[in-house]
Amino acid sequence: MASRPKLSGIQKQVLTLYRGFLRTARLKDPEERLRIESVVSAEFRDNARNVDRRNFVYIEYLLRRGKRQLEQLKNPDITGLATLEVKK
Repeated sequence: MASRPKLSGIQKQVLTLYRGFLRTARLKDPEERLRIESVVSAEFRDNARNVDRRNFVYIEYLLRRGKRQLEQLKNPDITGLATLEVKK
């Protein structure tokens, strides 16, 4: 069996953030949980495709923004996520 390549520190942070969102979504209502999981996976997938892997400054910005959003979502008074679609 082939071994997996080692993950960099920033890759580990991204995965930890993603898992944090999924764990927090489990604490919300089932309907809102599906919406949160859908929004989070779409956002991470979109960033994986569109953000240059060498643009560490922008990736670190996204990580900080994600951590703030996760902390807000952990608040029991917050019921879900809202999205805003900006046309380019």
